[in-house]
Amino acid sequence: MTVTVSIRYWIDPYKRDAFEAYARNWLDIIPACGGDLVGYFLPHEGINNIAWGLISFESLAAYEAYRARLRTDAGGAANFRMAEEGRFIHAEERTFLRPVTPGP
Repeated sequence: MTVTVSIRYWIDPYKRDAFEAYARNWLDIIPACGGDLVGYFLPHEGINNIAWGLISFESLAAYEAYRARLRTDAGGAANFRMAEEGRFIHAEERTFLRPVTPGP
């Protein structure tokens, strides 16, 4: 069963450019580590401090393997460091979603 991880980010709206650079870095890192990146989404209108990342996996086991690879990836580590030092992410929340498929 395919699962999609929805990451909801609470960001500093005055550091949106820094978050955008962080998100752009993941565009190469995530696929290289085994994730099927659906995309990153920045606020456009309305609330200005919520951003989203969506990444799909074949299974929860595939997600766990991805997380292990991500922890040892030099680009991933550098991106996490950039976020920590830049303090543009205040919090994040992960939700695991499954697609709705035609029923019997």
